[in-house]
Amino acid sequence: MQFADDLAARRNLDPAWVRDAIGQARYNATVARLMQPAARPFVKNWRVYRSRFIDPIRIEAGARFWRANQATLERAEKEYGVPAEIIVGIIGVETIYGRDTGSFRVMDSLATLAFDFPASHPRAQERSDFFKGEVEQFLTLQSRRGADPFEPRGSYAGAMGMPQFMPSSVVKYAVDFDGDGNIDLLNSTADVIGSVASYFRAFNWQTGMPTHYPVSFDNSRLDKDALMAPDILPTFSVASFTAKGAVIEGPALEHKGPLALIELLNGPDAPQYVAGTENFYVITRYNWSSYYAMSVIELGQEVAARVKR
Repeated sequence: MQFADDLAARRNLDPAWVRDAIGQARYNATVARLMQPAARPFVKNWRVYRSRFIDPIRIEAGARFWRANQATLERAEKEYGVPAEIIVGIIGVETIYGRDTGSFRVMDSLATLAFDFPASHPRAQERSDFFKGEVEQFLTLQSRRGADPFEPRGSYAGAMGMPQFMPSSVVKYAVDFDGDGNIDLLNSTADVIGSVASYFRAFNWQTGMPTHYPVSFDNSRLDKDALMAPDILPTFSVASFTAKGAVIEGPALEHKGPLALIELLNGPDAPQYVAGTENFYVITRYNWSSYYAMSVIELGQEVAARVKR
């Protein structure tokens, strides 16, 4: 309740309304459990991960979504510089184009993670503080809308709508792309498309830049440890990248920005590698995973190919 009073004072909200919202929030044990790190070491497998997101159901749903919203996708691409296939890839990976937007009460999820984040988690305090901020953003949003804080449903982490925006992302990046005076990320496909494009532009998406290039290795010069050290952060110039034994060809040799060596593990089988650009890194700002980013890229490509048949 002290948090509620402080929040109300900071945000100029009705203290009784904020107290009531936080007071009625219910601890959700499933939410807390899902936030725990895996009990066993997770063996990464790109082929398995890819198969979860790039399948006939998502590709067909994506093609229907693209055809139904083609003009809006073209407008978003023109205004924000983000390709339609990246926007479509995100929405497909996140919720299968609105089919699965989550069934958890957002208020319960956020309150559980703000005030009862699992203490055994190695970053418990940091994560708890993050979710306290999300509670603040969420209640501010709902108050300004005159909306019930217990109505929205979302993921176990409190992400909402077709693009699964956290409340802070709604505040920072969501746009009224259909011009009706309201931002609706659950029902307005125009607002969803515009908001995803807005998100990427905010993280410095560069129009016309590829997300990645093919890469192989010259084992006689290969310094893979050095290439892998920055992880997914693009750090190497083309000259320094190739000097460490990475082999790229054609347009990749003309690339002007930094590159990163992206490793996609395949369980017991050989990993796959690509040279990731700054735009690849931008996709990981949505979800900090190279596997996620590659799934978004490849789903978008598959849907685009289906639409153009």
